[in-house]
Amino acid sequence: MARLDEIEHGDEYEEKLATLLVVSRTQEGRAGLSDELRDTLQLLPVSPSRLLLLRLRLLRNLVAGDELNQITFVHCSGPSVVVSSVLSFPSVAPDVARAALQALGNAALGGEYHRAAVWDALFPEALREFAGIKDAGVLDPLCMVLDTCCSGEGGRGRLEELCHDDLGLPILVQVITNAFKVEHKEEWLEWLLFKVCVEEQKFETLFRALCSNDDVECSDSGEYNAKHAFVLGTLSKCLTNHPKEVTVSDSFALGVFNVHKHAVDTVDFTRRGSCSLPTGFPEIDVLGYSLQLLRDICAWESPSSETQLPVDSLLQTGLVKRLLKYLGELEPPSTIRKSMARGQGDQQPALANGKVCPYIGYRRDLVAIIANCLHGRKQVQDEVRQLDGIMLLLQQCVIDEENPYLREWGLLAVKNLLEGNEENQKEVSELELNEPVITPEIANIGLKVEIDEKTGRPKLVNTP
Repeated sequence: MARLDEIEHGDEYEEKLATLLVVSRTQEGRAGLSDELRDTLQLLPVSPSRLLLLRLRLLRNLVAGDELNQITFVHCSGPSVVVSSVLSFPSVAPDVARAALQALGNAALGGEYHRAAVWDALFPEALREFAGIKDAGVLDPLCMVLDTCCSGEGGRGRLEELCHDDLGLPILVQVITNAFKVEHKEEWLEWLLFKVCVEEQKFETLFRALCSNDDVECSDSGEYNAKHAFVLGTLSKCLTNHPKEVTVSDSFALGVFNVHKHAVDTVDFTRRGSCSLPTGFPEIDVLGYSLQLLRDICAWESPSSETQLPVDSLLQTGLVKRLLKYLGELEPPSTIRKSMARGQGDQQPALANGKVCPYIGYRRDLVAIIANCLHGRKQVQDEVRQLDGIMLLLQQCVIDEENPYLREWGLLAVKNLLEGNEENQKEVSELELNEPVITPEIANIGLKVEIDEKTGRPKLVNTP
């Protein structure tokens, strides 16, 4: 096989590059092309635009999982050569940027020495240039490079630079802004944001930095914009899909709870939501995604039994009391409202002041968090009883048109509430029997609904 420098130009040159690209797709092919890697790096700075992309793709392939080629790439100043060659053009085409970042990402996977070299070539000027390219194909390898360089030995120091107010943080905000605009949902972004916000406890730092309203529309309250909701939704997706592969910190849990408490004050609970998350209203989406994060945080189990769970820190801040308050302020579930409407018309004014769900699933999410907090925790079981929350939780064991799976979460909450707790079991067994409104969902678990004569609100009692 002829060397690259033996072919000068023209169609024959491009054909040769195309042939090498095919060969470099296999492990055996990459192993035999170390000389071509050196030659390609030498020719890259003088490459015309029509050859630059082919050479970058060849480099990308050659350093993909090949230890010798990865070492050669770094020893030959590959990271800085790639960056300077790409950015020497007045504007960078997305496919060129993508190939360059893929090459750098593959090289960074070789180890700490490689990650340091890639980071030194990129941070901060080149990263700023790449982050400014609004293209979904560029975002994924860019997030791969950032996540890889911020991992392992030395990774924490580089992450500190990435979260620095003046240098790195604007780059990260730009990545998030572009990802939101192009609806980017790949896993490298999830891992990067989880590393920044959760594992390295930079959640509040990043959330504050997202307050710039120059490029993304804000909520009516001006408190949140779509970037806030996008980050929370991405973090929620990562925690939901990979609970055993991540570590949740107390700092993150408390930060999410603080965001949730603030979001409650910005949402209008007189407007009934007509869709599930995302709704397109930033303050509602922030409220909802923060609840879903709290749900999964309260269910997360640490691989080390000696580590205090973040749910314990949340419980100490009054999480359950606050959630019961929110739940108690809501109008009854749709099944109970319909049952009450039959023959209970004079009681309807008593329900007029009840808040409504701002998105489909809001009530379910509240109940889900409480259910997870109750699991195996007698102090939470007792707290619910002492706050007169048993009736309220029993009321959630019904089908609700606005809250899919409310019944299932309600039943789980009641199960966790009563399990191993004689005081709670006794209180449920001694509920007074009056004229009930019975629904099939409640009858199946031995309960029925009645109207409280004093408040006009429904409550559940045992069936005879």
